[in-house]
Amino acid sequence: MILKPARLLLAMTAMVAAPVFAQNVATVNGKPIPAAKVDQLVKQVVAQGKATDSPQLREMIKKDLIGREVLIQEADKQGVGNRADVKAAIDNARQSIIINAMLADYVKKNPVKDADIKAEYDRYKSQVGDKEYHARHILVDSEQQAKDIIAKLKGGAKWDDLAKQSKDSSANNGGDLDWASPASYVPEFSKAMVALQKGAITETPVKSQFGWHVIKLEDVRAAKIPPMEEVKGQIAEALQQRQLAQFRETLMKKAKIQ
Repeated sequence: MILKPARLLLAMTAMVAAPVFAQNVATVNGKPIPAAKVDQLVKQVVAQGKATDSPQLREMIKKDLIGREVLIQEADKQGVGNRADVKAAIDNARQSIIINAMLADYVKKNPVKDADIKAEYDRYKSQVGDKEYHARHILVDSEQQAKDIIAKLKGGAKWDDLAKQSKDSSANNGGDLDWASPASYVPEFSKAMVALQKGAITETPVKSQFGWHVIKLEDVRAAKIPPMEEVKGQIAEALQQRQLAQFRETLMKKAKIQ
């Protein structure tokens, strides 16, 4: 059978249009929504571990894209995108997206090494030490106040009663600082604390940048340091953030800022 020119043209148009249509999941007021966009969003959702690729997920994403297209078309009709505040927000979002992409590339090119993670873990262990201390303290503004508190404690006054006058946030909890390593405190406090025997109170006030302390040592125990494999991810993240901060600082120093 030989097709007439008009029918032949129609058939050829249908053949060309079919694959083009297949490339779109929908059209909204003539604006196509590409299937590739659905594929891209599906990959993102799956990569984040939020769902698995399925017809239900694809249909949900398709409906969301259609809804967004309807809204953006209406917003364009109203000229919302031309408002100064919206333009500023778009510019800020653009900067954030580009900066985050650049930093992601930097992280890929400069991965944290296992040797660096181990070195940081060993440094942490050395800093923490092999003991933890459970201490209480009363913090006041003057040496004389601290001396008066020590005298009252020696005279039989109850610690919890006197701890209420502490200016530290732990005052309502009897000055309890819970378990911590000496490295958690300022040097003056740590030195006085580790010198105490279990149950003892400092004989003289301890001065620090925060004021004057009266310290009581409740107990001492072996430090509970998790194995490296348990905290490897956290250490890597901390080192990565440090790298990014240094990268930013280097760029700031190179920049001509007036």
